[in-house]
Amino acid sequence: MITVNPDGKIMVRRCLVTLRPFRLFVLGIGFFTLCFLMTSLGGQFSARRLGDSPFTIRTEVLGGPESRGVLRKMSDLLELMVKRMDMLARLENSSEPHRVTSDTHLAADRLSPGAGLMERIQAIAQNVSDIAMKVDQILRHSLLLHSKVSEGQRDQCEAPSDPKFPDCSGKVEWMRARWTSDPCYAFFGVDGTECSFLIYLSEVEWFCPLLPWRNQTRAQKAPKTLPRVQAVFRSNLSHLLELMGSGKESLIFMKKRAKRLTSQWATAARRLARKLGDIQRDQKQILVHIGFLTEESGDVFSPRVLKGGPLGEMVQWADILAALYVLGHSLRVTVSLKELQSNLGVPPGRGNCPLTMPLPFDLIYTDYHGLQQMKQHMGLSFKKYRCRIRVIDTFGTEPAYNHEEYATLHGYRTNWGYWNLNPKQFMTMFPHTPDNSFMGFVSEELNETEKQLIKGGKASNMAVVYGKEASIWKLQGKEKFLAILNKYMEIHGTVYYESQRPPEVPAFVKNHGLLPQPEFQQLLRKAKLFIGFGFPYEGPAPLEAIANGCVFLQSRFSPPHSSLNHEFFRGKPTSREVFSQHPYAENFIGKPHVWTVDYNNSEEFEAAVKAIMKTQVEPYLPYEYTCEGMLERVHAYIQHQDFCAVSGSTLPGAHTSHNPFVLAPNATHLEWARNASLVPRAWPPTHSLRAWLAAPGRACTDACLDHGLICEPSFFPFLNSRDAFLKLQVPCDSTEWEMHHLYPALAQPGQECYLQKEPLLFSCAGASTKYQRLCPCRDFRKGQVALCQGCL
Repeated sequence: MITVNPDGKIMVRRCLVTLRPFRLFVLGIGFFTLCFLMTSLGGQFSARRLGDSPFTIRTEVLGGPESRGVLRKMSDLLELMVKRMDMLARLENSSEPHRVTSDTHLAADRLSPGAGLMERIQAIAQNVSDIAMKVDQILRHSLLLHSKVSEGQRDQCEAPSDPKFPDCSGKVEWMRARWTSDPCYAFFGVDGTECSFLIYLSEVEWFCPLLPWRNQTRAQKAPKTLPRVQAVFRSNLSHLLELMGSGKESLIFMKKRAKRLTSQWATAARRLARKLGDIQRDQKQILVHIGFLTEESGDVFSPRVLKGGPLGEMVQWADILAALYVLGHSLRVTVSLKELQSNLGVPPGRGNCPLTMPLPFDLIYTDYHGLQQMKQHMGLSFKKYRCRIRVIDTFGTEPAYNHEEYATLHGYRTNWGYWNLNPKQFMTMFPHTPDNSFMGFVSEELNETEKQLIKGGKASNMAVVYGKEASIWKLQGKEKFLAILNKYMEIHGTVYYESQRPPEVPAFVKNHGLLPQPEFQQLLRKAKLFIGFGFPYEGPAPLEAIANGCVFLQSRFSPPHSSLNHEFFRGKPTSREVFSQHPYAENFIGKPHVWTVDYNNSEEFEAAVKAIMKTQVEPYLPYEYTCEGMLERVHAYIQHQDFCAVSGSTLPGAHTSHNPFVLAPNATHLEWARNASLVPRAWPPTHSLRAWLAAPGRACTDACLDHGLICEPSFFPFLNSRDAFLKLQVPCDSTEWEMHHLYPALAQPGQECYLQKEPLLFSCAGASTKYQRLCPCRDFRKGQVALCQGCL
């Protein structure tokens, strides 16, 4: 009989007790080994095969002796573990006969899993050994093949010295050091070799010339252009509602609005079709990406839709979608980053590579959030295609803020500017500045029957307050003018609340809570007065109130609000001064529909309330805010605005002499000569051009309005010459070209003429007492300030 040392039995038991954590450790090592192998091999192969998933590509590709050595070490480690486990198991089996019966089941529980574990580890070790052999064979074959290719093409895969491609060698150096920084490079076939760098830089990007030994058919073959389809006006919006999607309160709001206005859009389409006659309109492929509704941008609006939050942006987006669809264009609507990437053809990775295909859209409508998302994910393609983008920009972006270098050097840089777009690519809610394109929105238009009913149902002593959020009612000093108003009128509010009345709303105000749009419209049709507290700025509600027969009473700001003195405007890419809550209503509508008074002057305020109660007004809606007006405007933009065409008229010095201008008979301004032999193609047409030399300190926007005209920034290049000053009988002692948003201009004092060096800085906005600005002006259609009389 074999005797066993008691100390040995104790040691074995201790080993068995510690066997379970040791098993876990071994399992962990095995699992890590498998993961390492799968990742390594996946990266090795996916970096060479476009068909594999690009998301499994490693940033470093294993190869050569290092990878084989790692695999062999892992195999040896697993074999050593197996030997030690086998020894422990034999030692445990030798002690089994001396155990008591009560321990039999416990030992079996311990040893059975151990035996299975041994088999698994042995299988893993064998698999690792087999994989190591196969990888060794693959790498040997790959290195042999690569050496043959390198010998045959080493001379053909050197960065060429071509003056047409000055950045090629530098880009190759960058790729050599950083090609693993983004998986998108491997997606396009880059594998770390010189040839793959040059193929990528010549066929995917455009920094290097095409390699002569490559098959040029695929690289040079232009995509087939599909035959153009003619756009046809639509009157049924049901398909648009499907395109808009669902799941967000903001989308539900926008769809309800579009559905409610369907009949008005259909009527407007018929009118515009008759007006345009036989004009041919190509159907455009349009992507609409509403960036502020994406989860990545926070989507702060959707949760506030049902709580009285600002809806101006969603009103405008709903109307933009409706206008584009009714005009007959093909739309794709996205409200998520994933949908955007899919529609653009963004390669997988971190956004450093161009798109995988030519951009399939003629136009892209987005906002600042969407603009940032596109730049982040389109790589070099963003610069190539940004001329197709239209940015819906509520408050506008002036050229001084848009030009990145100029904004940085002169203190105009903000979080929202510096995109170097043509300023006309920014589209605003109101015609703030002619530097941008006025997109607008629509208000519901009443027929004659509805207007008569409203006139008969008005209560002369009923006022509705503009403001659905309780925070708006926190205005300091509101109690004073509300008390005056309460002496003459019954005051109604539509302030959101959940369970109890907001404490900010005075007790004498009848609060209806947040009303659905149809019920809010009915409230406006009964009221005589719609009163603003000074905020929010420039929303759609005052136009809706005026369209329903209300008088709009608002506060005059002294001093005017701007980014220099008011937190709301701080950081916005504009220096515009706002003299009232709603400048458009004040300047383009005015009395009797709009009254602007000093709320701090009790006598002026009370006199205005008394006068308003005696004033009879008709429901009024400016044509540019009707469905037909917006369709007309958007049609003109799509038909005529082309920011991708390279025009010589925008280059400095392009019109330095022989400009077809003549001095007007009254010798006050320049006009385009009627008998001019050379009339450049431009939109707006050049024959509408009139040019004045503004007074010192006067902006071109104001100088043109003084003559009943609109400043037209696209005409600046025609005036950007010494000849224009001479024809205005302004002698230039010296002429200099500089980059400045106030040029062309005449310096005061003296006779120094300054011309614009940077076309993107031509601007109607801005003034200085040092300069008399040379201002291009044009006429405009009645009720449609965005279009000249010959622009449609």
